[in-house]
Amino acid sequence: MSALKHYDIIRNPVVTEKSTMASEHGQVVFDVAIDATKPQIKAAVEALFEVKVKAVNTIVRKGKVKRFRNMLGTRKNVKKAVVTLVDGQTIDISTGL
Repeated sequence: MSALKHYDIIRNPVVTEKSTMASEHGQVVFDVAIDATKPQIKAAVEALFEVKVKAVNTIVRKGKVKRFRNMLGTRKNVKKAVVTLVDGQTIDISTGL
């Protein structure tokens, strides 16, 4: 698990209506590796974006069951991280990654 690099942990930013509203309160949402821990996510964000992280909350969204022809399958689980930044710090997710 320790072999994960920062770019392996942070997959991509999540840009939705809810994450845009959260950015007004100093929070940024990222898709992260499913086996990444909160300390690893915090270290990766601080190293990649050069900001201070106040807290990290994670959510695992379970994959949906989908039907293809006559067979059932499931999509992959996705882990999201809501990263709260220290007051006065921001991340511009439209550039940098």
